[in-house]
Amino acid sequence: MSLDTVQSAQTTPDRIQPFAELGLKPEEYARIREILGRRPTSSELAMYSVMWSEHCSYKSSKVHLRQFGEKAPHSDALLVGIGENAGVVDVGQGYAVTFKIESHNHPSFVEPYQGAATGVGGIVRDILTMGARPIAVMDPLRFGPADAPDTRRVLPGVVAGIGGYGNCLGLPNIGGEIVFDETYAGNPLVNALCIGVMRHEQIKLAKASGAGNLVVLFGARTGGDGIGGVSVLASETFGADGPAKRPSVQVGDPFAEKVLIECSLEIFAEDLVVGIQDLGGAGLSCATSELASAGTGGMLVALDDVPLRDPSLSPEEILMSESQERMCAIVEPSKIARFLEICQKWDVTATVIGEVTDGNRLVITWHGEVIVEVPPRTVAHEGPVYNRPLAKPAYVDRVAREILELPLPSDSEALKEAIYKLISSPNMADKSWVTSQYDKYVQGNTIQSQPEDSGMIRIDEQTHLGVAVSTDANASWSYLNPYEGAKLALAEAARNIATAGARPLAVTNCLNFGSPEDPGVMWQFAETVRGLADGCLEMGLPVTGGNVSFYNQTGEVAILPTPIIGVLGVIQDVRARTPMSHSAGDLEIYLLGKTEQDFAGSEWAYLHHQRGGVAPTSDLKKEMRLIELLLEGQEIFEAAHDVSQGGVAVTMCEMVLRNKIGATINLVDDAAVALFSETPGRVIVVVDPRNSERLVELAKKFEIELTELGRTGGALLRINEIEIPLAELDLAYTSTFPRLFG
Repeated sequence: MSLDTVQSAQTTPDRIQPFAELGLKPEEYARIREILGRRPTSSELAMYSVMWSEHCSYKSSKVHLRQFGEKAPHSDALLVGIGENAGVVDVGQGYAVTFKIESHNHPSFVEPYQGAATGVGGIVRDILTMGARPIAVMDPLRFGPADAPDTRRVLPGVVAGIGGYGNCLGLPNIGGEIVFDETYAGNPLVNALCIGVMRHEQIKLAKASGAGNLVVLFGARTGGDGIGGVSVLASETFGADGPAKRPSVQVGDPFAEKVLIECSLEIFAEDLVVGIQDLGGAGLSCATSELASAGTGGMLVALDDVPLRDPSLSPEEILMSESQERMCAIVEPSKIARFLEICQKWDVTATVIGEVTDGNRLVITWHGEVIVEVPPRTVAHEGPVYNRPLAKPAYVDRVAREILELPLPSDSEALKEAIYKLISSPNMADKSWVTSQYDKYVQGNTIQSQPEDSGMIRIDEQTHLGVAVSTDANASWSYLNPYEGAKLALAEAARNIATAGARPLAVTNCLNFGSPEDPGVMWQFAETVRGLADGCLEMGLPVTGGNVSFYNQTGEVAILPTPIIGVLGVIQDVRARTPMSHSAGDLEIYLLGKTEQDFAGSEWAYLHHQRGGVAPTSDLKKEMRLIELLLEGQEIFEAAHDVSQGGVAVTMCEMVLRNKIGATINLVDDAAVALFSETPGRVIVVVDPRNSERLVELAKKFEIELTELGRTGGALLRINEIEIPLAELDLAYTSTFPRLFG
């Protein structure tokens, strides 16, 4: 087939083009023709198709996501907000921290190892492009039933991919979650978060400004892997037999990325770039159009100068390829020699492929022929915007009327059996089979990681300044009430930061949902965004950025609405952090917060195959008082552990097993409710008896209910008349994952 140039597009207006096969709707194709005043060339069509995909353009979510800006609380800490590759916050002492979470769900189902590995690689490059050194990663994961054959295929591959890539980069993996549910069968959620640190003056932005400045592609050569990868793959629903289109998943090379990171940081240190963008989803199409769109003029690119691994690639394939470990920089001509010298030092391929112009078009040539001539904003930032129909699903009111018929054990033997059942269930069981495959301590600045409530990293080795990050979601609560579910996830993530002694500062999110073409799914999404925006406004926490992942469903079965909320907090001295578990006996154990009969969306209900009732309602003002109590009283706490999934039963099991020091708990009310209810806004704290009066004063000051539970010590978890040897409890807790996957 002859080259499709802009000139030939003008003279062959009626040529039939495969826009539908590329994921474009007829009306979208018509709009492209209207923008250009002609039919697009095949290369332009390729660019618009990937950039206007759901994954890249947010066309179904934009109208709702605006709330994060419209309701944004004032924050002195926010340095870079939504719109850049990642948000940046001021953490003090001249340091800035950038963090973001994104999804790599569909590629991880198709090819678990590479899908998960390149998910880590992509989010790390997002952080790198802000000018920061990546310092840690986290991975919240969701899978189908733990004993399902396909979960046995997907989970080990995903875990190996995360560990393989992150370990090779030398980045500690400091947190995340693993949750199993039937709705994730065929649609695992692989969300990746990265944290980076820099000085304020080192922040970089993605923009191409200054006519005559050079466009430089550096990093790996472009191959045929991942053509249309996440951009197309993440913008469609899987059928029963898998996706109709299966572009090859990107293939990662973590060693190439490690070299690219060090090369980039040296380039940044010498201030050699005007703008920088990584090549992730939509590849070169995204990098060139976004840089030009955010800049002051146009751009001219010679596509035949792009270094290739596969010389047979067509121009369209080069533009759509999502090959990994590539970056695009804007460099002043006076600095290009030094830029190329540093790349040569690190053995990183670097090629000048174009220049910034004073025009208003992105022009791309192929062996001297113009194959792309487009207004860059129409590709990168002015794609379709859909205000899709939304309707409250019928199930919401139906399940709210359901009366949960849960067996609540009353005698000691039944309670003991229930605790064993809960702590050995896949969602609650020990995850060290997974986390032992991740390097948690590389770089030497990890203060805490799994299974603590949050991950914590030291930022400065002299002052011991640090940050803590937690990711949380309770999809069952979001299923019952997406508005409250989002608020509750936000509150839990912030609480997990505060239990360690860090002050919550900012929020990122990864919103995972089914098809936006389903009005019920769009209602779930809209309510989630509204809840999160309202919650962040009330708690004074800005949303710095995030990701939307739609089309997570198999046929007609959508996943549970799963908004993963990440909260970052700052701690002035990591040496003072509060651990999740006690390390001595004869300490007093207290419960902060009041326990109600909250079983809707609980793990106890899930174990009994019930997903109904009314989700708890958030009380964010009370959550903020609880956070202040935890921070003000930090010096008196020997341990603090959030009460969440599994209730007090799981929280106490985790605490006694962490350091193998038992506890005696006395419950005066209904023991089953006290143990298994999942009322939000509760924390178990441990104090020296000499500090108990101070705790009572704090609880009174911040109007938080306080209940004395018991004392630490011994080799048993003793609850009223129940005696559970720690050795037996540990066996139940730790044997589940090796049995399922080992």
